[in-house]
Amino acid sequence: MSANAPSKKAKVPRTAMPEQDPKIRARNFSEVALGYTEAMAAAEAARCLQCKKPACRKGCPVEIDIPAFIKKIVECDHDAAYAVLRETNSLPAVCGRVCPQETQCEGSCILGKKGEPVAIGRLERFVADTYLAKSACDTVTGGPACAMPRDDLKVACIGSGPSSLTCAGYLAAKGIPVTVFEALHEVGGVLVYGIPEFRLPKAVVRQEVEAMRALGVEFRTNWVGGKTITVPELLESGHDAVFIGVGAGLPRFLGIPGENLIGVFSANEYLTRVNLGRAYKFPAADTPTFPARHVVVFGGGNVAMDSARTAMRLGAEKVSLAYRRTEHEMPCRREELHHATEEGLEILCLNAPLEFIGDENGRLKQIVMQKMMLGEPDASGRCAPVACQGDTCVLDADLAVVAVGTGANPLISQTTPGLETYRRGYIVADAATGETSIRNVFAGGDIVTGAATVISAMGAGRRAAKAIAERLLGPAAAEPSAAKPAGDPAEH
Repeated sequence: MSANAPSKKAKVPRTAMPEQDPKIRARNFSEVALGYTEAMAAAEAARCLQCKKPACRKGCPVEIDIPAFIKKIVECDHDAAYAVLRETNSLPAVCGRVCPQETQCEGSCILGKKGEPVAIGRLERFVADTYLAKSACDTVTGGPACAMPRDDLKVACIGSGPSSLTCAGYLAAKGIPVTVFEALHEVGGVLVYGIPEFRLPKAVVRQEVEAMRALGVEFRTNWVGGKTITVPELLESGHDAVFIGVGAGLPRFLGIPGENLIGVFSANEYLTRVNLGRAYKFPAADTPTFPARHVVVFGGGNVAMDSARTAMRLGAEKVSLAYRRTEHEMPCRREELHHATEEGLEILCLNAPLEFIGDENGRLKQIVMQKMMLGEPDASGRCAPVACQGDTCVLDADLAVVAVGTGANPLISQTTPGLETYRRGYIVADAATGETSIRNVFAGGDIVTGAATVISAMGAGRRAAKAIAERLLGPAAAEPSAAKPAGDPAEH
């Protein structure tokens, strides 16, 4: 039998992940999924076929040697499993929790053809959570040794999200001093301001950051890229290379009447207040929550799901998610949709907002909704939503969250002469190296591709770091890559 052919293991069910009871977790911010025990991880790892030509690895944006790390779990060598992960992944504890494995590594698993794929993400999380780092170097590289720091080189990373953290960790492990400039008061980018505690505990992010700090990466918070510090200033001050990983955090709105009413939030503001401002701990934390009884969230992605599930945990009596297509077209992870409906989220498909209505004090009280139907496929390949003329209804609501996407903040491009951007402000960068139109200035993550996944941003940070290391340390330091443009995100 071929090593890549399904076997009896395809019929062995996946090992279930223990979770909090939905009725309990819907009112707390503790992590929903509780993680595997060692016995659970061993049982799940034993399902892996150890394919000679693993499709799962090709499905991983950072090309983790998945069979190798799973084999080490079977052998109960968790340190070695962690070392395999660290060869290509700077944030395994994060990726094991928030990456869409079902459409990437697990979606390519051969067992999924006739049964359930190996729970690769759960195993990755188990290894990362179990591993006890012996030194900062171990935590960053998965090995006992790091290069001695150079005093004749220095690199700056603007932004501290997954792409910048990956770039900084890779370069620091090769002895290149790195300074990371973060606009907010806490390091982690979208990992801390965007993803809720119940999906990604902040302690997990802090652990990764502190390991990099111990290795020598310098973090400067409250430095706004393009304002407090600019790319030309960094180059003029002697930085040998600059990496731009500022994400795409400019919120998009609906452009309908009433969006300025009190109680209408962008998902960016709502989640940042709760996550980074720790509003869910009020009054123990200084940031107050926005009290609401009836909440409606607009959108169908992971950010919309995070917003809706956050509103539940803040005490709302009723939370609805309105989406102008059907559940089938929702871009969110199926796991997030499953968890949300278990917790009591009401899904209002084929509905779009027409108008927000306020009371005499300018506070949201109602939303006029337009019934939709699916038409012909649009540029995205999905059926386009079409209004059912005259078919409207009114919902009572005192909080609305708009989670319909984000765009590129123009601060960096406006203050960096010669930096080429696309029409919507995303930075033009080489797909293989991340280098921009300015020599020694690199970019990666959402500011290049538009909103994407954590793991894809990490992949971009790693590719850029390899190119920077090769440029600064010589060809032997990193793998050279062939150049090609990344392409306009608006065309994807």
